Amino acid sequence: VLRAFLEWDTGCFGRLRGMFAAALWSQPARRLVLARDRLGIKPLYFCRQAGRIHFGSELKAILAHPAISRQLNREALSSFLAWNYIPGPATLVEGIEKLPPGHLLEWQGGETRLSAWWRLELRPRPRRLEEATEELDGLLRSAVREHLVADVPAGIWASGGVDSSTILHYAAENCGRRLKTFSVSFRGRSFDESPYFREIARIYGTDHTEFDLNPEAGLLDVIEEMAYHSDEPGADAGALPVWYLARLSRREVTVALSGEGADELFGGYLTYAADRLARLARPIPARLRQAALRAAARLPVSDEKISFEYKLKRWLAGSLLPADEAHFFWNGACSPDELRALTGRPASLPELRDAGGGWLNRYLLADQQYYLPDNILYKVDRMSMAHSLEVRPPFLDHRIVEWAASLPENLKIRGLSQKYILKQLMRRKLPRAVLRRQKTGFDIPAHDWLRGPLRGLLLETLAPAALKRARVADPAAVERLIQDHLEKRANNGYQLWGLMTLCLWIARWRIETRPAEQPGGVVAAVR
Repeated sequence: VLRAFLEWDTGCFGRLRGMFAAALWSQPARRLVLARDRLGIKPLYFCRQAGRIHFGSELKAILAHPAISRQLNREALSSFLAWNYIPGPATLVEGIEKLPPGHLLEWQGGETRLSAWWRLELRPRPRRLEEATEELDGLLRSAVREHLVADVPAGIWASGGVDSSTILHYAAENCGRRLKTFSVSFRGRSFDESPYFREIARIYGTDHTEFDLNPEAGLLDVIEEMAYHSDEPGADAGALPVWYLARLSRREVTVALSGEGADELFGGYLTYAADRLARLARPIPARLRQAALRAAARLPVSDEKISFEYKLKRWLAGSLLPADEAHFFWNGACSPDELRALTGRPASLPELRDAGGGWLNRYLLADQQYYLPDNILYKVDRMSMAHSLEVRPPFLDHRIVEWAASLPENLKIRGLSQKYILKQLMRRKLPRAVLRRQKTGFDIPAHDWLRGPLRGLLLETLAPAALKRARVADPAAVERLIQDHLEKRANNGYQLWGLMTLCLWIARWRIETRPAEQPGGVVAAVR
């Protein structure tokens, strides 16, 4: 990399493949260059202060400097509670920023200049299915082969879904040895994916290891430890199984391949189906949708993973929001009304680029720009690096990403089939049951556990006295969320998990939470 920088200066980054966060210093010019990989697989933080610059791959490294303020960023707080993550470049600490993916920052003589060295453009063009599947086959075979290259043992994270099973298929083709696969199982039918990943492991003859993640697995100690390793609080409860999966894998390998990125490239999330359905429902008067939401609120609360009851209530509430806000709301936590009660301020909607083409490309690009680096890749990197495990996502090879950007929308979602092109490619390679599985995500039974084994931690962390000290939310509003959840009037697990991890993180890093000054906000709530 140094030789490349000397040869091509900042033009060297476009010649690199893979994940990186780089800091390069030119002594003769006294010039610093910070750069981050195209998709934001690796993190990089910086803080500009009085002509100086502080930077690091961990936010805690910057906080260690005595000159750095630990003031809570109130605007980012609202985003965190609403969307379940903080869209870049903001962080929860005032003045500290994330370097956006595919960007570089130059510092010289006390001045900084931020610029993009890579920018994804969606330029869909008509393609025949046969031609497209053949191209994707070659791209995946090449990417997986290159991601397997290592001086150390490599394994595969296997969930039994189409994404990780695709990676396993191409790894088995490229590898001359028996592969090691790793999985996490749960108790509870709707959460447990073990029948799928065990079948995949059997088909490919892997050396398979799995961990049964249950409430007796030392959760309290791990959640506290995660507060240290997370540069920002993990509102996504899916970080917990990633922690255990990384710990399990590191006992046998030092590199693991995963399936991250396929959903954002090919339209795999249920949110895209929700977006499409909401567009169809726009002509229905809002008062009728509001009446339907009030009726749905009377449905019994289910503990099943992404139950019909939950999806119906969430969709009806989102259908009443502007289209862009609804897209973020589908995957988020607090509703606008809940956020108003908690903090007194709305969340700022991230800036969405004009992707060209239709609504699907607009939201795919938004998720690649925000949800992927700031939620999915964020939790995988923090939880895996806590165990010194390197996780590589072959789907995010930039050649695959740029190729996917050229696909027409009807090869990504067709009818009720999401990730259509990927499933067509794999339909003769993977079991039909894997291809037909509904996307559910890698998550824990947070709703149930917060009523049971984690109830004590929840009530202690979000006690009124603790919330008054933390000064992040109105204690009365939080208490309503807790009681509605414990008494099963609602499933508020996502909201409560975010608030709980936020308070643990604030306490761990001694974040300053002076009340916001605007009237009607948190000031009034914490008097």
